[in-house]
Amino acid sequence: MARQDQTDEEVTIDEALARRLLARQHPQWANLALRPVISAGTDNAIFRLGETMALRLPRLARAAGQVEKEQRWLPLLRPLPLEIPTALGRGAPDRGYPFQWSVYGWLEGENATPERLQDLEEAARALAGFIRALQAIDAGDGPLSGQHNEFRGVPLAEREAPTRQAIGALSTLFDPFRLTEAWEASLAVPPWREAPRWVHGDIQSGNLLARAGRIRAVIDFGLMGVGDPACDLTIAWSLLCGRSRGVFRDALEIDEDSWLRGRGWALSVALVALAYYLESNPVLADLSRRTIEEVLTDFDARR
Repeated sequence: MARQDQTDEEVTIDEALARRLLARQHPQWANLALRPVISAGTDNAIFRLGETMALRLPRLARAAGQVEKEQRWLPLLRPLPLEIPTALGRGAPDRGYPFQWSVYGWLEGENATPERLQDLEEAARALAGFIRALQAIDAGDGPLSGQHNEFRGVPLAEREAPTRQAIGALSTLFDPFRLTEAWEASLAVPPWREAPRWVHGDIQSGNLLARAGRIRAVIDFGLMGVGDPACDLTIAWSLLCGRSRGVFRDALEIDEDSWLRGRGWALSVALVALAYYLESNPVLADLSRRTIEEVLTDFDARR
């Protein structure tokens, strides 16, 4: 759910451009079938290449650095209990296209929305297992959270200005006093004091793949980094609810402060995204609205 910077001009990408890049840099794949993949994501254009690969081309300058980061670090984030992308090739700027780009192995599945999952409690356990395994991987040399990953994993207080701005912008949709109370409850807990850990940075339905009613894969690691792992708890409010949220928390075995920071991350990210995508991206707007409603319901129940 990365938010496009209004000053970041989008590059037009079509099948013809993708074929030209392949022909010049990866001619062994240039004659394979190429089909655009419809996605609500904003950072990349994605094409299915043949039956077993995916072509991923950044649309925005701020997303271009994700290519090198994923190519470097994804091979080290294994083994994990859910599938993750495998990089098969890299491309360079060419033919008027200004960014690096990637070829990945194709992962089968559909976005893991609630209606596509047979059992949300099973999904909660799968997600908790993935997050615990990711956090257990040595993060000593990993990229500290910052501008490269839209600051996912930095101290929650650094989200203060954009969150307050979004609360004001959405005052006709949600009670700003209630939003402020929920936000300040998360701000009040101590920041993460332990060593930084790996974070995906954007665990939400659009970056989870389901097959046969179960979550099978986690994709799009463009916002990964090392920092406060609470930022990966947002899925507890964007996808899970009720008993499944409790199952998720129990499986993670995390402390109260981390849980409340995670809820703050869920609220902040959803507020900023809804304010930005309200008129332009109905899929991300609906996801953000649902997340805010779940956070407020949870906040009201626990205070």
